[in-house]
Amino acid sequence: MTELAKLTIKTVIRTSNTDPKMQRRAKLIAAIEEQAKVLAAALKGEAYQVKKSSWMKNADGEKVAVEKMRQVRAWFFEQDGGWYVQCRYGSKILDLGKGNAVFVKALKDVDGVLETFLTAANAGELDAAIEAVLAKRKAA
Repeated sequence: MTELAKLTIKTVIRTSNTDPKMQRRAKLIAAIEEQAKVLAAALKGEAYQVKKSSWMKNADGEKVAVEKMRQVRAWFFEQDGGWYVQCRYGSKILDLGKGNAVFVKALKDVDGVLETFLTAANAGELDAAIEAVLAKRKAA
């Protein structure tokens, strides 16, 4: 008798227990929370950076893990005498119904918009916008 004959072998297709919609929602929530940190740094006049791990070759030609700092791009920008805030899923801008940005007069008001985005994401109000962005990506 062979070694494999002693094992119980079956054909199986692995399924995920988590809902894809909930995974997308969690990704958006994490990004909104990160934007709150970007805003806090911007209010102090600083740039918000996070550590990024990557691989590089050292002087001996060996691959080694190194940590670099990378700047996080803000979802808000100054224009037309105020600040525009866009909600993004990855690099794509979400359609918010009547447009793709919220206008506020001052940088400190961006926090309220981010809190509203967070509440809407938790409630599932942005799920349709995420689906639309993903549908465009798949069609292209």
